[in-house]
Amino acid sequence: MSQEAAAPEFRIGFGYDAHRLAPGRELWLGGVRIPHEQGLDGHSDADVLLHAVCDALLGAVALGDIGLHFPNTDQAWKGADSKRLLSAVVELLARHGWRVGNIDCTLVMERPKVMPHAAAMREAIAPLLAVGVDAVSIKATTNELMGFVGREEGACAYAVALVVRA
Repeated sequence: MSQEAAAPEFRIGFGYDAHRLAPGRELWLGGVRIPHEQGLDGHSDADVLLHAVCDALLGAVALGDIGLHFPNTDQAWKGADSKRLLSAVVELLARHGWRVGNIDCTLVMERPKVMPHAAAMREAIAPLLAVGVDAVSIKATTNELMGFVGREEGACAYAVALVVRA
């Protein structure tokens, strides 16, 4: 039996990302602008949640990570909307014969409270993944005042993705 014939019909990937908070930046989380006195600092819009989703999807099909496909040395991605990055990842998966099944994400930051924005995030992400809103889970927690998140120096996000053969 060939390797390709024995390949599974689904795969699971894990993603993680972290960015520093910085004054003078807009705060983008899950494709939604969140009112806050600081935003996340990065080469693109630094949407930590979408970056974790990108890494989970890329990892599921062993295609590297977000830094490989959208390096911070590439001026084409300077200030980019991370929804563009996620769309490009989904297109890459499709070219390799995969589609998204579902994602489950956890955002970790002390402030602002993000769960009031979770429905809008799910609605922003679902069409980018070509899935229903019920296939996009977003949760949030604090770090109980511990570490860089607890000191409000930054935020991080975790994501798990299931992909299936197209």
